[in-house]
Amino acid sequence: MKKGILVTGLILLFLLEVAGIYFIMPFPGSQKMDSLPFAYWLHNNKLWIRILLLTIVLISFISTFRTTHRPGRIILAIALILYGVVFYYANLKFQADKIFHQPKTKSFANASENKVDRKKLVIGVISNNEAKAYPIQVIGYHHQVRDTVGNIPIMVTYCTVCRTGRVFSPVVNGKPETFRLVGMDHFNAMFEDATTESWWQQATGVAVAGILKGKALQELPSTQSTLESWLMRYPNSKILQPDTIYNKQYNSLKDFDNGTTDDDLEKRDSSSWKFKSWVIGIQHSGNSKAYDWNELVTEKLIQDSMPGLPLMIALENDTATFHVLNRNINGNVLHFEKQPDGKLFDLQTSSVWQEDGLCVQGIYNGQHLANVQASQEFWHSWQSFHPNSMVYKK
Repeated sequence: MKKGILVTGLILLFLLEVAGIYFIMPFPGSQKMDSLPFAYWLHNNKLWIRILLLTIVLISFISTFRTTHRPGRIILAIALILYGVVFYYANLKFQADKIFHQPKTKSFANASENKVDRKKLVIGVISNNEAKAYPIQVIGYHHQVRDTVGNIPIMVTYCTVCRTGRVFSPVVNGKPETFRLVGMDHFNAMFEDATTESWWQQATGVAVAGILKGKALQELPSTQSTLESWLMRYPNSKILQPDTIYNKQYNSLKDFDNGTTDDDLEKRDSSSWKFKSWVIGIQHSGNSKAYDWNELVTEKLIQDSMPGLPLMIALENDTATFHVLNRNINGNVLHFEKQPDGKLFDLQTSSVWQEDGLCVQGIYNGQHLANVQASQEFWHSWQSFHPNSMVYKK
């Protein structure tokens, strides 16, 4: 009887530690389950469950150890040692924030001192006339970088398994909040706030578990482009430099920008509308729509409309930098054609526009089409977090 209790207790202890990381890390099958409520409950109750099970196991162990012969004692001792090993790895090695560290040193450089390859993709942010660029290869490892732009606190986030880059205000209920990477759900990174220990989804900024469930962080405007393109528009921009102690980790993402990384979770499917195909996702006034990246590369310019939003997506000649713009200016909805040099002209007035929406010639000279927040990401990610999304078909 006592041996049965001991064995059962040990099995439950092993399962407890494994389950604590299985449901919130990318293990086989774990990210395709709707297990978040259980994972969060387990996260918050694991301590007392562990203490209870350890008490039962130790009491049973002491009683059983006295009446067991030497081979049995050795087996029991090995079982406890193995549990210690599992506990160590599950709680001290395989936790998300133990694998992906925050930068020890954050340093920025201007264009002349910058050491980041200008062909690399960045997430660009501009606020109060200050511009900064954050290389995806860097923030892709760290998952989040806290900073200020134009004296506004920001939280630059990236999840390489979803290919989602988002910039949020880290202010919750009027106060700056601190977040740590806690794991992932449906392949998307989750952050835990220090005050309430609620879990927040990186792709949407919405709290998905905890007392703040349903509350959303404010998303701030950002742009994904090559560093070269960003500096052409914002030559005085500061660029986040790699923290050299993480060079090995950054190097594992050296091919992430073009989708040819060796990691199957991060590698691109080059065909269209597959699990890891690239799309551009747009959400506007409660509606969402996905656009095939391959089609954009072929067409260079896509013009479409969502409810209340006539839009266009323009791809620069580097085939990496894209702009999503509102075609409505001063009450007029414009239609565009793209010239060989990459510039656009509208059919109504023949004004000439840059791909970023700035008019450089014609009656709208100096005016700028409004930017529309959009993101490039894996199709599976956009589907997961925008299940009612429309799909653009030419």
